[in-house]
Amino acid sequence: MSLPGFFPGTELPEGWWQALWPEPGNVLAAVGLTPGADAIDLCSGDGWFTLPMARIARHVFAIDIDRKLLELARRRLASHGVENCDLIEGDAYHVDRLVPHPVDFVFMANAFHGVPQPVRLARAVARALKPGGGFVVVNWHRRPREETLILGEPRGPATELRMTPEATRAAIEPAGLKLGAVVEVPPYHYGAIFEKPAP
Repeated sequence: MSLPGFFPGTELPEGWWQALWPEPGNVLAAVGLTPGADAIDLCSGDGWFTLPMARIARHVFAIDIDRKLLELARRRLASHGVENCDLIEGDAYHVDRLVPHPVDFVFMANAFHGVPQPVRLARAVARALKPGGGFVVVNWHRRPREETLILGEPRGPATELRMTPEATRAAIEPAGLKLGAVVEVPPYHYGAIFEKPAP
């Protein structure tokens, strides 16, 4: 049973992300995370991306609604001696209220397709960003689920939940964020990189 507020179709069984992206730092580099940034790992799960984010960024806020997954993330970070992270239990729709100040970079992987109110989420992200800051959405390409094999089995959200880059753009740009680039994130994903315009 999903938690209240949990986005549908975003569950990831243990071992998926390691099989899918054995080098998560490469994904972060591909979508533009730069050293010295203050960053948010939104819907951070067990911290698979939080750890490499913390090795690049100045400070990371990892936000998830699932306390158990945050505890796994806490253990992952502690086992590597990482201390520049705050783990925050909360609803992604409230991201702007959950962090103490605007940040340079918000990252969301494997979750945006399940957001029931994407413009509402994008507006909250926009409020959480500094002018010139970036919002990166890593989404599954809109390929049939039976074609996206991980560990020998079809994985990922149902085909009908998957979003094209155009659909992702249409869901986010009404919040005032502008698409700057779309990059490939092999084997089955793309990264849509949005920017909050400077005033």
